[in-house]
Amino acid sequence: MKARHKRLGFLLVGLVVLGAASWLVFNALGSNLSYFFSPTEVAEDKVPTDHVFRLGGLVKPGSVERGEELTVRFDVTDNAHTVKVAYTGILPDLFKEGQGVIAQGRMDSDGVFVAEEVLAKHDENYMSPEVADALEKAHQKGIDDMAKGAKPL
Repeated sequence: MKARHKRLGFLLVGLVVLGAASWLVFNALGSNLSYFFSPTEVAEDKVPTDHVFRLGGLVKPGSVERGEELTVRFDVTDNAHTVKVAYTGILPDLFKEGQGVIAQGRMDSDGVFVAEEVLAKHDENYMSPEVADALEKAHQKGIDDMAKGAKPL
């Protein structure tokens, strides 16, 4: 075998190994990604099925129901749509109605978001950029819808 053929063989084997390693890395990263969605996007079925994602918005006042075994049910809203959330565990100290929240979990077959983790905002002025953007979009959509419905005769 000529030296030229050996180099070509090593190059091909190296490319195959590099391709396999790249595929493994991207496959592992893809399964660990957690995207953020607002209640409006959940209502429009833009969320992935059978994949963990983050749901953010405000805890709807009057919606918190505490059950047995540390199970809490509450609604998350962006002032346009509402999603029911179920969480079993200890909630953060700053969790309360009317405050910003981000829950990580997945949708079940009943349309309830089953949270594995719940995060609350850490002070009076902070809101994650994703939640603030989703609330602003929902607010603007409501204003636009009202303007369309209130056309003069």
